[in-house]
Amino acid sequence: MTTAYWDGIDVSTMSEVLTTVRAFADEVDRDARFPTESMEAIRQAGLLEAGIPVHFGGGGLSLTQLAHIARSLGAECASSAMIFVMHQSQVLSIVRHGKSDAMESLLRRFVLERPLVASATTEINIGGDVRTSGCAVEYDGDRIMLSKTAPVISYGEYAQFVLATARRSVDSPPSDQVLVVCEKPDVVLERTGDWDTLGFRGTCSPGFQLEATATTSNILGDSYGDISAQTMLPAAHVLWSAAWLGIADAAVTKARKSVRKAASRTPGVTPPSALRLAELYVVHEQLVDAVFGAAAKYEAIADSPGDLGAIGFAVRINNLKVTASSLVIDIVGKALQICGISGYRQDSDMSIGRHLRDAHGSAIMVSNERILGHNSQLALVYKGN
Repeated sequence: MTTAYWDGIDVSTMSEVLTTVRAFADEVDRDARFPTESMEAIRQAGLLEAGIPVHFGGGGLSLTQLAHIARSLGAECASSAMIFVMHQSQVLSIVRHGKSDAMESLLRRFVLERPLVASATTEINIGGDVRTSGCAVEYDGDRIMLSKTAPVISYGEYAQFVLATARRSVDSPPSDQVLVVCEKPDVVLERTGDWDTLGFRGTCSPGFQLEATATTSNILGDSYGDISAQTMLPAAHVLWSAAWLGIADAAVTKARKSVRKAASRTPGVTPPSALRLAELYVVHEQLVDAVFGAAAKYEAIADSPGDLGAIGFAVRINNLKVTASSLVIDIVGKALQICGISGYRQDSDMSIGRHLRDAHGSAIMVSNERILGHNSQLALVYKGN
């Protein structure tokens, strides 16, 4: 790790964060509990406000820089990385679309108070399509009310803010959505399910009934369609993919150790597993290129709403999520084959079990089938470029 790599992030501080995250990763996974210690270390290091512009007091980091952080966290604890990533995608949405004095004041509060921000974009009975809402904002003068049944709100019980989608008003069509900043204690979450999954267990993502009150100033100025296309979706897909790259990094590291251990037993003779490792490097590099290539593409057009809203970019950013989630599963599976029984054992320091379970969550928690279904509709009108 070098100063240039983190580009403004204190190296020793980041190293301490990763040490803490690593120390509690297995316990978080085993008990399916919120990674309290890891998130407090991330909070104390100032990483929650890393994406907020410097003129608000934040770190002013680019999407590529945030992706590097997500990658390093993902190599230690995928649940902690996913929480970091989902928080950042929400904060960036406020940064880029909170065009009011109230939202600027909120960003300054984020820097001072370092709250955790969650998302409630899914809803029961909308078929997984986050671009439509059944619930609606109700108005009483400057006061607003919102009631939403969400099948998943990751780390909702541990967040101080929840950004929720809803129809603009009770008379609005399902696609006319806004994004509402809901702050506790004015947002109440009643748990409607449990969270006992194979992977990403520490994200603590059960369903909730959300009841919120706020003021009209808590509604972001841009429509949710623009927020999603220009910021939330591309940021989430890039940063999710970076976190999954971290999972792949961890698995590749264990595979490399396994091959070196085999080589040490037969000096001068290349073990058969070395060929499998060489093949693994090829796939791993594809994932690296996919993640940081997409981050660079986004940064190149970040200030162009027309380019961000183009069909070609939507297809590309959706493809990133599908590609990354498929490659990480492939990489971890190949690493398991290289490590053999040592990787298969849960009580081994070479165990691949947690990485394997988390890797499969990448294609399930946000369904690849739904994303491909959306791309299939775009393909009907996309002419390519």
